[in-house]
Amino acid sequence: MFKSISRTLLTGFITLLPVVLTIYLLYWLAVSSEQVMGRALRFVLPDATYFPGLGMIAGVLVVFIVGLLMKAFLVRQLFAFGEKILYQLPLIKTVYRAMRDLFDFFKPQKEGMEQVVTVSFGGVEMIGFITQEDPARLPESFQDRDSVLVYLPMSYMIGGYTVLIPRKDVRPCKMRMEEAMRFVLTAGITGTNNKS
Repeated sequence: MFKSISRTLLTGFITLLPVVLTIYLLYWLAVSSEQVMGRALRFVLPDATYFPGLGMIAGVLVVFIVGLLMKAFLVRQLFAFGEKILYQLPLIKTVYRAMRDLFDFFKPQKEGMEQVVTVSFGGVEMIGFITQEDPARLPESFQDRDSVLVYLPMSYMIGGYTVLIPRKDVRPCKMRMEEAMRFVLTAGITGTNNKS
């Protein structure tokens, strides 16, 4: 009986936790944006024109404008130069690089991940992501091979392997990038959504 109760409680906890964390993250972003941008706006605007929520709207607008600016070549070059400086600072480079790598997974236009594939190794098949198939962009000693660079993530985000694999051992996998990443990172527990 206690085993059944604890299993039911665990199921409820696992069901609610992602929803609660998502709502809390959105709430935290909204409140933080309102506090930071609201303070700046109150400094510039008269009190009569400011209303609650204006800071959050301004925050969304700033993020949108930064997204637009990042489409310009000059801005991207300036940003890359700024990143090079950050990568020289001892403690900051480690934290920033880890954060940058994490958030790069969520980019709408991933420059790295090109295609979901399955890779064959001695009868075993693994799901991976092609990160580079242009031989000219590979190290010089690998350019004469008919191979592609594939990232094989490990379950539960504990790491992964980037391997150079002969093109004949790689075949396309009919999964969307997000679906494949979720499937691999949860060790297949989530299953796939075949309806979409």
